[in-house]
Amino acid sequence: QVHLVESGGGLVQAGDSLRLSCVASGRPLGMYIMAWFRQRPGKEREYVARITRAGTSTYLMDSVKGRFTISRDNAQNTLYLHMNSLKPEDTAIYSCAADGDFNGEYEYWGQGTQVTVSS
Repeated sequence: QVHLVESGGGLVQAGDSLRLSCVASGRPLGMYIMAWFRQRPGKEREYVARITRAGTSTYLMDSVKGRFTISRDNAQNTLYLHMNSLKPEDTAIYSCAADGDFNGEYEYWGQGTQVTVSS
């Protein structure tokens, strides 16, 4: 199985940028469809972004389109979430997840990294 560890979160001001990383170990990142999820305070978990194994296709939720980009470097076993023009409503715990069965169910999860955006 794959082990996922996120990093890159922090406290920033509205309008700032952050890059989250998710490093995979145990199995090659390239074996998995990867995604980022977030859980905002008091809200249900949201499906933020997804990227296919080769990185040729991506999905972004509507509220982050034009501001966030998902990418991956399979040689470095690392998934990224580039976040620009951050808003206070982006404040959440961001987690990466891996889908090895390609069925839309993510069976491996990282522990999450906190992103806090102040106004």
